[in-house]
Amino acid sequence: MSRYNVGVDGSNPSWPTKSFLTMHTQKQQLFLVLEHEVSTRLDIFLSEKLSCSRAQAKKYIDTGWVQINKKQPKKAGDIVKIGDQIVFQEQEKNTTDVLVASSQQEETYNKEIKIIADADDYVVVYKPAGLLTHETQAHEADTLASRVLRLYPTIQSVGDSIERPGIVHRLDKDASGLLVIAKTQKSFLHLKQQFQDRQIEKYYDVLVYGLMDQDHGLIDFDIDRGTDGRMVSRPKTDVLKLKNVTKIQPGKKALTEYWLEQAFVRMSLLKVRIHSGRTHQIRVHMFAMGHPVVGDLLYKNKKIIKKSERKLNRLFLHARELSFIDMHGERVNYHCDLPEELANYLNMLVI
Repeated sequence: MSRYNVGVDGSNPSWPTKSFLTMHTQKQQLFLVLEHEVSTRLDIFLSEKLSCSRAQAKKYIDTGWVQINKKQPKKAGDIVKIGDQIVFQEQEKNTTDVLVASSQQEETYNKEIKIIADADDYVVVYKPAGLLTHETQAHEADTLASRVLRLYPTIQSVGDSIERPGIVHRLDKDASGLLVIAKTQKSFLHLKQQFQDRQIEKYYDVLVYGLMDQDHGLIDFDIDRGTDGRMVSRPKTDVLKLKNVTKIQPGKKALTEYWLEQAFVRMSLLKVRIHSGRTHQIRVHMFAMGHPVVGDLLYKNKKIIKKSERKLNRLFLHARELSFIDMHGERVNYHCDLPEELANYLNMLVI
């Protein structure tokens, strides 16, 4: 078994470090509403695409920076429909606040990728928070996939899609941590099968609100997409009882395992393993448990967030360990320590 440790406070001057909004000032961003995004509120849709709060998305809409099918939306709560073309256009007179926010975020973390391991058939990389794993319908120019492609041009034909060369799995934009990228089609299929067979092990560092009732637990709530476009989950009910018919949570099976690593006054640091790969699984499961992830703008409980608490400007969700079977049949394990911004945030908490 091999083990690699890496610090993530260095930088690579060959990669751009400006935030996405700063890089695209004065340029349009086009988003196409897909089937799984229908019935979503416009402000929620934009908050996900732009990685901002719903309040900030509403400001963009109210300011006139957003159009749906070349028309101004009536309100932030308008429901998007499949095929809608949503354009986000920053205006010169209003760029100050965006640039200030981007500058503050740059001070919190840098967005440099790091190569953790370079094998014949795969590469393990560190994805920083603030960087998309691969492009979306907006065709973003700067993603983890595009940066890796510059380093390994031969992977362009690897995978199921040219937009996701070599990409076998992903991390949320505002999460950080380890990903494995296939360098050959044979390796891609080999890794993909392991994900399907649940042979790949992934562990995360996650800081959540509240104190856990137990030091170790399993969350097996099914996960589905809600009417507002977000993923939803809730505790299971006794399906044999007639009174619970309306409480049954539809969706796909999902299993999350956690261990308490450290308890603070208002928060808990967890080690988390996901035994399935549902969209936003950790965030949705923790939210359903009443312990939303710190820094989550989408799955949050305003009642437990204090105005006085320090803002993180990202998710406290870090993929710290990744283990899989290589092409030689050997299990390999890679490890990546907490990035500096998360370690510093922990140091500010009161035990």
